[in-house]
Amino acid sequence: MIKEIIIVEGKADISAVKRAVDAQVISTNGLGINDKIISIIKKASKNRGIIIFTDPDYPGKKIRNILSSEIENCKHAFIPRDKANKDGDIGVENASKEAIIEALKNARAEIAENRQEFSNSDMVYYGLAGNDNAAKRRSVIGDELGIGYCSAKQFLKRLNSFGITKEELEDAIDKTIEDING
Repeated sequence: MIKEIIIVEGKADISAVKRAVDAQVISTNGLGINDKIISIIKKASKNRGIIIFTDPDYPGKKIRNILSSEIENCKHAFIPRDKANKDGDIGVENASKEAIIEALKNARAEIAENRQEFSNSDMVYYGLAGNDNAAKRRSVIGDELGIGYCSAKQFLKRLNSFGITKEELEDAIDKTIEDING
């Protein structure tokens, strides 16, 4: 049983998560998210904590940003696009039980303090920005770290706000070097 309440986008996502884990799940009704739903999620956050688990696409990112700006102390779970894809349809509902469990196991909380472990220079140094292979590197390493794929600017923000250390990043690079270069 997962202690936190998992926040997903729709009914199909609820079904997929409940097939994978024993947890309470709330839907945002996709981009139909409104003040009433946010209020319910805020209450859930105060009582049990929440894990935001949206689709790895633009609407999912937008919903995640809305919730993050409204609610403190939430965890974030990310599922890789390739593990949430069924015939070109991207969504949590298309992920396997194993992929959902892995994403939830790797859920991370944002750190409240303004932490700057990483800088733009680090992004370039680690090949995560400023080269032709940077997007692929961010995708593979983001999946390994459980922070998902995003732009270089957002990736830098996630590295810092999720409390990832240089050692964790370097371990992820070492583990995925063949996927990155292959």
